[in-house]
Amino acid sequence: MTDPTTPSYRAGFLAIVGRPNVGKSTLLNQLVGQKLSITSNKAQTTRHRITGIRTDADAQWVFVDTPGFQTKYRSALNQAMNRGVTTTLQDVDVVLFVIEALRFDQKDRDVLKLLPKNRPVVLVINKVDELEKKDALLPFIEKIAKEFDFQAIVPVSAQKEMRLDVLLDAIRPLLPEGELIYPEDQVTDRSERFLAAELIREKIFRLLGDELPYSTTVEIEKFELEGAMKKIYASILVDRPNQKAILIGKNGEKLKRIASEARTDMEVMFDCKVYLQVWIKVKSGWADDTRLIRQYGYE
Repeated sequence: MTDPTTPSYRAGFLAIVGRPNVGKSTLLNQLVGQKLSITSNKAQTTRHRITGIRTDADAQWVFVDTPGFQTKYRSALNQAMNRGVTTTLQDVDVVLFVIEALRFDQKDRDVLKLLPKNRPVVLVINKVDELEKKDALLPFIEKIAKEFDFQAIVPVSAQKEMRLDVLLDAIRPLLPEGELIYPEDQVTDRSERFLAAELIREKIFRLLGDELPYSTTVEIEKFELEGAMKKIYASILVDRPNQKAILIGKNGEKLKRIASEARTDMEVMFDCKVYLQVWIKVKSGWADDTRLIRQYGYE
């Protein structure tokens, strides 16, 4: 049972950072115990800071998942996401720097340069379940340990839920002593409206080709409660008219599948029946329009 009044109780904020596609969102979801941050096999699926809260008998961890820091694209959207990473690093008590097992390249070094020197940083080596040669891990750890003064180095598999208990044990002493930050039954500070938009965007990333998802965003226009049912009206914004036809698909099948799969996930997340209506709008240049970037919640 949670007893946040005891002197040994700890609570704090933890940033989860790393280059794109190292498994940050999967790690957040597994640590919290439910899906909050959307995932796909495409880099930069996460665009927003997502807060996930885990409350145990002796600690409350407030994890902040961040977009993958990247330097390849310089749109207003990507610059806003990079600012979100750097801002988060200034506001937390502990940093979890996530990399892939046996992989450490310039993209990882770009993130390493951002890590604060005045707060503990834990190196999380993810995807160890995918290693063909397990004995290569120890030399890799010894090499990476020379790159930064890490408080701890913990190999894990977020996907397989391997060694996450070891990670939590390593983090807990680094959190400041204090009372609950959020109520013990709260798992995120994001609204259902926001989570609904993210679930739709996840299906776009999973069901479409490599380029189109990066030209889209989702806006919830109405979110209503009608009895025990949530009625959600959403628009998918695309950059060019020809992208609209791709999203709709032959006989509307692609859009129907996006909406159907998103609705199914919403019913699980919200624990109720959901009516979902989705349509597509063309808004050229939205990803380079700073006003629209703010309007869609990226700042």
